[in-house]
Amino acid sequence: MRENPDADSRRREARAEYLKAHGGSIAAQVSWEIYENRENGTRHHSYEEEMKPYRMMQKGDAGALEASQKLLLSPLMGKLSADPVRDAKYTFLAGITLTTRFAIEGGMDSEQAYILSDLYIRRMDQCLDRNSVFSLFWEMFSYFTNQMRHLQTSPQYSLHVHNCIAYIDRNLHQELRLTDAAQELKLNRSYLSELFKKETGLPFSEFVRKRRIESAKSLLRDTDLSASEIAETLAFSSQSYFIRIFKAETGMTPGAYRNYHYSESLKAAER
Repeated sequence: MRENPDADSRRREARAEYLKAHGGSIAAQVSWEIYENRENGTRHHSYEEEMKPYRMMQKGDAGALEASQKLLLSPLMGKLSADPVRDAKYTFLAGITLTTRFAIEGGMDSEQAYILSDLYIRRMDQCLDRNSVFSLFWEMFSYFTNQMRHLQTSPQYSLHVHNCIAYIDRNLHQELRLTDAAQELKLNRSYLSELFKKETGLPFSEFVRKRRIESAKSLLRDTDLSASEIAETLAFSSQSYFIRIFKAETGMTPGAYRNYHYSESLKAAER
């Protein structure tokens, strides 16, 4: 479309006069924007169009990424800043906020979702150009989608058991007792005990132990924390008890487990 400087100048003057006449209020600005959009035949995405990729992500749908790319790169996206990089970053923040909330509503642990959101926002803050902002958004959206797909194939628990597992995951750093979990969830202790074992196949205490071992595995793979630091972080009574339980569960000591995965990582990098 050819630019018409005179027409643009007249439009700006008309806008300025209109806003001045109405005191420059937000209501006046909204009215003018609606008028201009109607005159230019433009619009924003409808609510359903905007929500579609996030609903797909929530279900772990493999097509969610393509749907989000079409949405964010569409000419119907609102302009949030005259600066292209700042505009992309504002769009990223709006998108990750929706992604996080939809993921939580879809069953992702809220603390995990919020931590992911914080990590990606900090990475976004370091981006220097529009393309890198959107590339990071696709990475983030793909990660959330994959996590939600994994949730869909994981065992489906009742609301009470799901909330109890979330309580366990939030409190692995301290002593965990069934009585406290039942009190937190406002449930009868015996009822929760029977329901938890029926759905998970494990008594509460054994489930907690296995959850702590899984967390310890992640810390051994992804951090340089010592066995004593991990034992303290995950509320094991002592380092020796932690090592004994870890070996019983995995067949390796924590040190052997760390060395094995370090060697495997090196082999993968060489390939």
